[in-house]
Amino acid sequence: MSSFPKPEPSVDLKSAIFKWMDERLGLTDVIALATHKQVPQHKHSFWYYWGGISLLCFIVQLLTGVLLLVYYRPGKDAYESVRQITYDVDFGWLIRSAHSWSANIMVFAVFVHMFSVYFMKAYKKPREFGWWTGLGLLGVVMIFGFSGYLLPMDELSYFATKVGLQLPSMLPGVGVVVNNVVRGGPSVGENTVQRFFALHTVVLPLLFMPLLGLHLALVQKHGNAVPAGEAAKPASERRSVPFFPNFFAMDLAMWLIALNVITILATMFPWDLGQPANPLSSAPVGIHPEWYFMSQFQLLKGMGLVLPGMLGEVVGMGLFTLVLIFWALIPLFDSETVAGKRARIATWTGYLVVTGMLGLTIWGYAAL
Repeated sequence: MSSFPKPEPSVDLKSAIFKWMDERLGLTDVIALATHKQVPQHKHSFWYYWGGISLLCFIVQLLTGVLLLVYYRPGKDAYESVRQITYDVDFGWLIRSAHSWSANIMVFAVFVHMFSVYFMKAYKKPREFGWWTGLGLLGVVMIFGFSGYLLPMDELSYFATKVGLQLPSMLPGVGVVVNNVVRGGPSVGENTVQRFFALHTVVLPLLFMPLLGLHLALVQKHGNAVPAGEAAKPASERRSVPFFPNFFAMDLAMWLIALNVITILATMFPWDLGQPANPLSSAPVGIHPEWYFMSQFQLLKGMGLVLPGMLGEVVGMGLFTLVLIFWALIPLFDSETVAGKRARIATWTGYLVVTGMLGLTIWGYAAL
């Protein structure tokens, strides 16, 4: 009696695909690394999610920005192309609104993330470069917002950009040169739109992406910092959860909440488009820079009320520069392993900066 070979067991398609990809991409190692990584759990864990929210907003910016690029035309047709996107292209108003709202939420989330890192002392050894790359990302994000604000070339964006360009013009010695290079001429015009468009869509992404990759790699290498109170506890009393799937699932939940907020704002409060910019007309009453530049603008304006002429603006710019330098060098100033006098100075300086920014911003809007 002849024997027939037994049929091969059916191969699960999902397992086969995973095995094929794992052999080439090393997915098992990635999953093992994500599972091995632990995220501290304590009463301040909520602040860990703001970095992820910032990343989500950037992804929304990329996707909506690519769609807007299909129809946007920089230069003399800038306003007309935005008008077509807003009123003629199907769902163009929604994409533009989502792009604008996510930009503002991204700036807000990055600020919250920065201050949470500051007050948790997460800039201390060995996380100094994580702090510096984060500040670099904040600077690029703010320039993203400033360069993108002009692109519709409506009345508000045109005059707000002119006001915003007063800040670099006050740099001693190089202010006028910087302004002429940025504007592409003596005043804001078509050349400015072309340069801002190139900056917004090419130069800044090329700076942002590798800086973001380095920042995320440093976070992965050093892990999440814990507040001083948690660090002082015995190891047996500290709680943590695996990054994958526990923290990752919570991060996705926060992404979903943030995405819902962007969607609600974009649909309920669509981004407006004003009248086309007219350089010959006078600036509208109450013109001002975007909210994330309002504190700096009001500081210079306030110092101008106290000190006569250009002296007030120069002193204001000098004061802002000193605070910025101290903020960037805080890992070198507050480097003690045990909290001491410098740590207290750093903490109270942080309180002063937050209070000052909020106070100047509220004052600036109240004075409009």
